[in-house]
Amino acid sequence: MAEKEVILTAEGLKKIETKLEYLKAIRRREVAERIKQAIEFGDISENSEYEDAKNEQAFIEGEILTLEKMLRNSKVLDGAAIGTEMVALGCTVTLKDLEYGDKLKYTLVGSAEADPSELKISNESPVGEAILGQKVGSVIEVNVPAGILQYEIIDIERE
Repeated sequence: MAEKEVILTAEGLKKIETKLEYLKAIRRREVAERIKQAIEFGDISENSEYEDAKNEQAFIEGEILTLEKMLRNSKVLDGAAIGTEMVALGCTVTLKDLEYGDKLKYTLVGSAEADPSELKISNESPVGEAILGQKVGSVIEVNVPAGILQYEIIDIERE
């Protein structure tokens, strides 16, 4: 089965590479030291420190595998090729909530980079799917559990 392509911006690629390097170079060593100290306490069958460190090691190794897989399957967006005629991955889009009049500004990214706290939404999210391929002036409807939200696209920028 083919693995899913991971679409990243150049910034997102750098973030993942930095995190992977941190996990491999620093966190692995820290956890190995914790395991070593816990073993020095004696019997490991009833040693909660040892158990906790082993669980953390498993978590870190799992995260490393996930990040390596993402990088192996990544496709980095060419920032220069991103236009502003229609919404595409890597664009920053200003939306106007037609019910309340609020303006919202989001950057559309692949799901691996999505972080709503940084106003980066996934192309697979309901809003991301609805705005993808639309032009300035388009009114979109987004189906959410609370009903239907309507937004107007008022600007498309390239970062």
